[in-house]
Amino acid sequence: MLSAGQLDHIVGQLLAGDRVALAQGMTLIESVHPAHQALATQLLDRIMPHTGRAKRLGITGVPGAGKSTFLEALGSYVLTLDLKVAVIAIDPSSPLSGGSILGDKTRMSMLSRAQRAFIRPVPTGGYLGGASRRTRELMLLCEAGGYDLVIVETVGVGQSEVDIAQLVDCFLSLQLAGAGDELQGIKKGIMEMADIIVINKDDGDNRARVMLTQQMYRASLAITRRKYPAWTPPVLACSALEGRGVAEIWRAVGAFYDLMAVDRGLGLLRQRQQLDAMRKQIEENTLEALFARHDIQDRYRQALEQVENHRVSPRAGVNSVTQYIVEMLNH
Repeated sequence: MLSAGQLDHIVGQLLAGDRVALAQGMTLIESVHPAHQALATQLLDRIMPHTGRAKRLGITGVPGAGKSTFLEALGSYVLTLDLKVAVIAIDPSSPLSGGSILGDKTRMSMLSRAQRAFIRPVPTGGYLGGASRRTRELMLLCEAGGYDLVIVETVGVGQSEVDIAQLVDCFLSLQLAGAGDELQGIKKGIMEMADIIVINKDDGDNRARVMLTQQMYRASLAITRRKYPAWTPPVLACSALEGRGVAEIWRAVGAFYDLMAVDRGLGLLRQRQQLDAMRKQIEENTLEALFARHDIQDRYRQALEQVENHRVSPRAGVNSVTQYIVEMLNH
């Protein structure tokens, strides 16, 4: 159990840019222990005035697109600009054991050794949408720690990845050419939410296929509804392995932020995201509080038993529990 003095020390060191304090703060934020959650709330309240100054970039992509290699190339380039980079690498959790590999840090060996970089592998813990439950709060800690760019690397397993766009400013979709999976990238959800599209592995014999894939994406974007009417998502190519095209991608990120600076676009986006996140957390907490009641647990178990024994339909079971909760709240 941390004391008030220890929390003061963590906050002070974190604001001074200490990576150990940042890691300690993240561990506290991720803890499910009730006492730790209370301290985590205090920690977040203390650092809030020091947040909001970083660029928030989300990166997703089809399996095999080379997200870790791309992140290492992009992060290393940004470091040459005398900026600090933090990466929150989301790793899928097993639905059976709950465990995660958390191997992203080992795949970004150069970036993980850099003094002005910080990498934190984070398990999803079963949370959907390509992120983890505490991703937003972990990003705030990185900002308070003085990082200029905070990157969230999603799980990268399909359409649910678009949810990460609700956490970041700029959403980058990393794609492949010639892998037989171009349709996965051109699906409407990702195309409508992506702010920048990058075709990776533009090297060797693959370069002609990359050019063709770029044309496919540009044609698709011409008939896709845009998230921001004034912004046409660029379709860029790069070789993360060779570091080619990375500077152009960073310029595109800069151009996106220049656009978002007009009419307080970035501030309004973050304000909406923050309020949406607050509403979602209230809904989750309310559900947890309700199901902590023994009477609701009993009614829930009864409904499960009736459905399991084919006495009622699943819909009737849902209605039974819902109606009980409504009646309880009305009394």
